This record gives sequence, structure tokens and C-alpha cells, in this order.
Amino acid sequence: MPKPRRPPFATGSVVESYDFLYAYWEEARESGDEAAVEESMLSREDFDSLQRLVEEGVYSLEELLSTLTERFKARVKPELAARALGRLGLSVGGEEAAHLVARQLAAWLVEAGEHWGILRLRRPWEPGGRRRG
Repeated sequence: MPKPRRPPFATGSVVESYDFLYAYWEEARESGDEAAVEESMLSREDFDSLQRLVEEGVYSLEELLSTLTERFKARVKPELAARALGRLGLSVGGEEAAHLVARQLAAWLVEAGEHWGILRLRRPWEPGGRRRG
């Protein structure tokens, strides 16, 4: 089985597959919209925002992902996202597609943040960890 594609510093600890994000980048590039690609990359400001959220005491992974997803939704173009997910056989509206792409951006930031020591995710078997789902 092929290893899932992951963006730099993504570990797969939050999202196993980044297919939505890769499809979005491919759709944006093929449309000639390099600005959309750039806007959907992690920036220093994103890491600074993550650091602030962690320092402010955002405790649950779901709360952190929800907050970051809302931040990223403004940077995802709904029409591109809908076409991108269509490439994967999903027929969803632009807003829902943008939310799904933004959610993968949020997960990527959390995983990269863990890689760089900004936060540490507790696993369900660790003290204080919770079972997902």
C-alpha cells in the first residue's frame, strides 16, 4: 500500500491523508491561481497564532482544530475547493469544500507545531489523554 502524501512536517498523527489539500493545490495550479497555492501554505504568522493559542490554554485538539479551521477558511477559495474535491469524486458545495480543505490546513499546522515543539499531543494511552471519536 502506498504511503499517503503529506506536506512538510506533517506526521499523520491528526490527519492520515492530505488528499483534499493536495487536490486543492493541483486545482489551483492548473487554474493558474498561484496566489491560492501561496495562501494555503503555512506561514510564520500561522505558527505564531498557534503558539498564542497554546499559551492561552486551548486544551482540546478539537477546540484547537476548530479555531484554526475558521482562521484558514478565509484563505481557501470555495469554488477552487469544490472543483478540487470533485477530482476526488466528492460532490460538495463550495463552503463545505472550503471547510474540508481548511480543516486539513489546521491539522497540518497542529502536526507541524508538534514537530517543532510548539505543542505536544497526548495519546489516548498517556495520562490525561483521551480517546478520539
